[in-house]
Amino acid sequence: MANTILSNGVRNNLLTLQQTTAQQGVIQNRLATGRKVNSAIDNPVNYFTSVSLNDRSSQLTNLLDGISNGIQTIQAASKGIDGITKLVQSLQSTIKQAQADAAQNRPTKAGGALANAAETAVTSKSLKDVALDKLVGAPGAAAPAAATATSPGHLGINTTTNTNAAFSITVGSDTYEASFALTATTTVRDIVNEINKSGLVTAFVDEKGQLNVKGKGSQTVEFGFGVGNAGPAAITAAQVAGTNSNTAINFAAADADVATSTITSSNITSAVRSNLIDQFNDLRDKIDDLAKDSSYNGINLLSGDRLSIIFNEKTGRNQTKLDIQGSTITADNLGIPRAINTQLAGFINFQNDMDLEKATAALTGSLSSLKSLASTLGSNLSVAQTRQDFTKELANVLTTGAGNLVLADPNEEGASLLALNTRQQLSQTALSLANQADQGVLRLFG
Repeated sequence: MANTILSNGVRNNLLTLQQTTAQQGVIQNRLATGRKVNSAIDNPVNYFTSVSLNDRSSQLTNLLDGISNGIQTIQAASKGIDGITKLVQSLQSTIKQAQADAAQNRPTKAGGALANAAETAVTSKSLKDVALDKLVGAPGAAAPAAATATSPGHLGINTTTNTNAAFSITVGSDTYEASFALTATTTVRDIVNEINKSGLVTAFVDEKGQLNVKGKGSQTVEFGFGVGNAGPAAITAAQVAGTNSNTAINFAAADADVATSTITSSNITSAVRSNLIDQFNDLRDKIDDLAKDSSYNGINLLSGDRLSIIFNEKTGRNQTKLDIQGSTITADNLGIPRAINTQLAGFINFQNDMDLEKATAALTGSLSSLKSLASTLGSNLSVAQTRQDFTKELANVLTTGAGNLVLADPNEEGASLLALNTRQQLSQTALSLANQADQGVLRLFG
């Protein structure tokens, strides 16, 4: 079939119309897909850059789940610490309840009377005051001297050769040794004050004029009073039964040795304190239970587990992450022993005031440890939450940037399509006019 011969005008208008139709097809495709770059053919640079940006955005978005799980794991551990802190505070309350009930088993001893009725008669003082005012010794003294109307009397220690006095007091594993100057004016009242400085026992003179020594715990008290020509010599003298001066203050020389001391526990227990033991131990066990339950998604930072939160899509040395090493939280690790009713190493004797004081200090230390751990977790949580927000924002930036390279502007493409439609109509009109011009030749044969 022979090719149809078109006039030059028709051919030009037809070509313009074909071009306009092709452009319309491109714009219609952009409007249909919403993209101005649909393949590498459209714009290789923009297309592959967009793919790369979208891939990274997708990888970062996938990491958000891991970051979220990490944050929840830290929060679970933090909630666990809050709960354990409350339990430790309850343990403190239990200790205070026990301390509020007076111990019944404190070792107590009243020594021989340091004053007598004859002395009260001549001094017009009570037995207690006569004993407290009595001097410990005097220069050159070899024997005690009774109080008179003009003299307080003394216990018979020679203050010329003995310029220092000392105490050696041991209760359980705690020992107090200290010396002080012994002068011609040192009184029994001074002796009482020096004993009370030990913190292991308390001393007082009662209405019978007797020096009393009472232990603060339940263990037997080793109590030695010594004198010498210097502090170390006085301490040495106070330590053993053969050299101490216990008898000068009407105590037994054997009281300086735990094996022979008469300052022993009464072995009477407080029913109130005994009843608090189960309460204390139950609370203590709950610490271990709560720590075991503070896990999230199989990871428990209070059981020594390790948590890794990955923050970027890279691997190896270029990978950024947060590693959190958990701690094993138990009552034992927090330094909280079990409570019992007797004296045994590694346990709290609820009948022993000194043990209760040590338990109070241990619980205070436990709270400090928990506070430190909570602070560490809080710092890690802040880092994880900051990176979570950053990752979300960065993924959004990458997606937006990728879109800017390949997405079509509907307004712009719509305006272009409208212009092309108008051009198409004009081209069709021009083509019609060109055909009419060709048809004018037929009139020549009319």
